[in-house]
Amino acid sequence: MDKIAVLIPCFNEEKTIEKVVRDFRAALPEAVIYVYDNNSTDKTAELAASAGAVVKREYQQGKGNVIRRMFREIEAECYVMVDGDDTYPAEFAPQMVQKVLKCQADMVVGDRLSSTYYQENKRPFHNMGNALVRFMIRFLFHTDIKDIMTGYRAFSYQFVKSFPVLSKGFEIETEMSIHAVDKNMHLENVVIEYRDRPEGSESKLNTYSDGGKVLLMIAQLFRIYKPMAFFSVIAFLLLLLSAVFFAPVWTEYQRTGLVERFPTLIVCGFVFLASMLSFYAGVILQTIRQKNRQDFEMRLLEISGSLHQK
Repeated sequence: MDKIAVLIPCFNEEKTIEKVVRDFRAALPEAVIYVYDNNSTDKTAELAASAGAVVKREYQQGKGNVIRRMFREIEAECYVMVDGDDTYPAEFAPQMVQKVLKCQADMVVGDRLSSTYYQENKRPFHNMGNALVRFMIRFLFHTDIKDIMTGYRAFSYQFVKSFPVLSKGFEIETEMSIHAVDKNMHLENVVIEYRDRPEGSESKLNTYSDGGKVLLMIAQLFRIYKPMAFFSVIAFLLLLLSAVFFAPVWTEYQRTGLVERFPTLIVCGFVFLASMLSFYAGVILQTIRQKNRQDFEMRLLEISGSLHQK
């Protein structure tokens, strides 16, 4: 088992990967640097190997798929995840590692948004997207994570081996953040500097399609992790819809003693039943979620025991 493992997912980063590997070797001389090449068509793998990294490959395209492979294969007491585009300075890595090894943090978030991100990043829609995602997750999940979508993080062994990766692409960071918050893990924020990509290096993140995937992931995880709240909102909206259409039927009945809009009354009844079903679905799923939380805590005990044996 490694003491520290630096995990670098890469796709066509020949412009920067050599510098990134050397910077992290200098900042964390005791760490093993792993570069996972995700079907690059340039010299990313060769340059990473020449700089001293252990190069592995993931053939399923997408950052989430790469992270899944990394977390399955690498055994370490502390993991540092960073992008291969040289936007995250290596000098902050020792501070993040210390928070895992000395302060027992499960996830340390490299916070770009509190420093230079908005000045350095030249893509205004990315700025808006980061702000929107941060607001949504803070509102829905009540978390103090400063930067939801940063690619610079440090993890404990317990986090890595208990995190079920569902994402395939760039929504992986959002999934990590929500999972850590929901499972009451020890989170820390470290303010880091951010620098934009060097000239000639292009981002693989599509503002609109990947942004849409992130928002969809938030909705899905809200349904999974907060079923009572999710289905209660649906139940309330259906109840409100039923009441709106029932109001004129009731008013007419009060005035004439007759019900002439039977189709409307029937539809109102079915919508009301759907509202009740949605509410009780939330109650049942909330109970199941509570049982899953208990099982997860027992799983953490098993993982902690296996770490100590190693």
